Amino acid sequence: MEKSYCLKFIIIIISIAVFIFAYSRYPPENLGCSTSTPPWCTTKTHRKTNLGATSIFESGKPNSNHYFADTPLHPLDPLTIPEINKVRSILTAYEPFSLSFPSINSLSLDEPEKIQVVGWKTGDPFPPRRASVIAFLNGQTHLVTVDLGLGLVTGHVVNTGSGYPILTNDDLATALQVTYSNLEFNKSILARGVDFNNLACIPPTSGWFGPDEEDKRIIKVQCFSNQDTPNFYMRPIEGLTVTVDIDKREVIKITDTGREIPIPRATKTDYTYTTKSPFYDMDPMTNPMSMEQPKGPNFTVNGQTVKWANWVFHLKSDIRAGMIISQAMVQAEDGEYRSVMYKGFASELFVPYMDPNQSWYFKSYMDAGEFGLGASAMALVELNDCPRYSYYMDGVFASADGRPIIQPNMICIFERYAGDIGWRHSEIPLMGFDIRESRPKVTLVARMAASVGNYDYIFDWEFQTDGLIRIKVGLSGMLMVKATPYENIHNISNTNNMTGTLVSENVIGVVHDHFISFHLDMDIDGANNSFAEVNLVKEQTLLGQSPRKSYLKAKRKIAKTEDDAKIKLKLYDPSEFHVFNPFRISRLGNPTGYKIVPSGTAASLLDLDDPPQIRGAFTNNQIWVTPHNKSEQWAGGLLVSQSKGEDTLATWSARNRDIENKDIVLWYTLGFHHIPCQEDFPVMPTVSSSFELKPVNFFDRNPIMGVKPIFQKDLPVCSVASS
Repeated sequence: MEKSYCLKFIIIIISIAVFIFAYSRYPPENLGCSTSTPPWCTTKTHRKTNLGATSIFESGKPNSNHYFADTPLHPLDPLTIPEINKVRSILTAYEPFSLSFPSINSLSLDEPEKIQVVGWKTGDPFPPRRASVIAFLNGQTHLVTVDLGLGLVTGHVVNTGSGYPILTNDDLATALQVTYSNLEFNKSILARGVDFNNLACIPPTSGWFGPDEEDKRIIKVQCFSNQDTPNFYMRPIEGLTVTVDIDKREVIKITDTGREIPIPRATKTDYTYTTKSPFYDMDPMTNPMSMEQPKGPNFTVNGQTVKWANWVFHLKSDIRAGMIISQAMVQAEDGEYRSVMYKGFASELFVPYMDPNQSWYFKSYMDAGEFGLGASAMALVELNDCPRYSYYMDGVFASADGRPIIQPNMICIFERYAGDIGWRHSEIPLMGFDIRESRPKVTLVARMAASVGNYDYIFDWEFQTDGLIRIKVGLSGMLMVKATPYENIHNISNTNNMTGTLVSENVIGVVHDHFISFHLDMDIDGANNSFAEVNLVKEQTLLGQSPRKSYLKAKRKIAKTEDDAKIKLKLYDPSEFHVFNPFRISRLGNPTGYKIVPSGTAASLLDLDDPPQIRGAFTNNQIWVTPHNKSEQWAGGLLVSQSKGEDTLATWSARNRDIENKDIVLWYTLGFHHIPCQEDFPVMPTVSSSFELKPVNFFDRNPIMGVKPIFQKDLPVCSVASS
């Protein structure tokens, strides 16, 4: 029985897409509109097409065929399928790997030096195409550089510090196979009365909590019951944790407590649409709605380069960051495209849970560095994740055996108009004017969503015609919950011992945080920039000067070193934070710049010497500024899994390097404190926050003046057809 049980669950783990690469087929093509809809509605949702074309559109209608380029069009284009295959062939013949091929944890473009990319123009020869490979073999992490032009390995370093690379599908599968084959584990499942057919297990990472966990790659396996519900996260088997050495393929330890704690009931936890929701009959139910574009979209995509309104930028998928925006440029009044940002992406995502229990203390995930935001990006759901007139990009990555795999419909690009106003002004006739001017806010959004375990993270990069970039993160999915014997808070003798909120019978939503650190290599009109903190300072009026007693004055302080630019946001110490080019002056004499505008955010409250916080030390400040360094991209370090926190943004910045009039990188951490509530059960509504990159003295005047209003004659007249 044990053999068939293990074989069965080896198959089941393939479906745990929240932790593994997607091997799903392409979804069926959009079937178009019915005959009762307007003629212009027949255009299908469009996807990536011939990358050699000048535009994705033909006669205003996008083509919907998938196509993958054999050759890149831009120096920053990701590795193509032929290039990934070539890298694998080179590594297979490489002597250190010829007898035993390593596990490929990451294989991506080794981007050319920044000066080469900035100086490149269409038609120029490409800088050398190289691949950066992180591989694991015989207990060692290998950092390898492959020159595709030479067909050779040109760099090979074996890591001697702490930490391991992104976990692969094979790593996660191994952890589950070893667990399912363990006799003690099987006995515990039987003792808890769980049918093996209803068992669902996940392989969370372990963090780092001391020397007992060194020199071995470990994963903690925890399990749930999916009886009568696909939402197994709401039915935890509390207190059972299996620690697995995935390289030795053996169980190190089993913690088996809490057998007296019941598995929460499945009642009303099924979230699938085909299942009748308990709120199904509640009013109001909304009718389907969609923004239509009768003349087609206003943006074009050529390879990985997107052009819309006054913006042009390079967009690509990445196995770790998920989505990378590069060489973002905006058009000025004279038609010149001016540099705003060289490279921006989500660098790390830190999620510590606040429960010291043996089954919970280690839950302090680094989702980008341990699992990969791109690796866990599922195909976006058309018409629901993205509107009708969206353009989709697929991701092309390498699997653990070095072969290319495709993440279909991983990124969508669309224009958004939600009825918001971009600018308006009216004058009452009393003043002799009868003016009513308004401009709609139409923006361009690049979106991807990563499903990392129970949580889904939605990343939006939104570009506006006034030169503003808004970066938004949405949190959705399901809570990670803890089972409890209590069904009502009045049954709990000491609620002070609770580490969360009772969100349903026998279910506690544990308090936790989310911190997303963004790497923002700002290049305002060129690489050499400076950072300034502009403080609002209260000044007292002089005696007899004014009826006023006090007023505010802006005082500018330019950061000389990294220490000067470490910012903790304070409500009662208001400031603006500018990245500016001291050598590019506006017609009025102001240096051109952009400012970062924080929205609702959170700061870490953990002790600085707490092991999770040592690894997540990049959350010690909300803003950092460092000199550009190609090797300093990942806020949690290059090798994050089980790292000791010795290669983080905090470590680099401790060198206190000069940053004035330098090629600098701005780092911003967006934070969420999450105290769960009943409305987060059984699924969690999307909670979001954002920040903005906003021009400051960059334009001579507001560029929104170039936006045209919309008139009735511009839009088709539609009526509801009878069924």
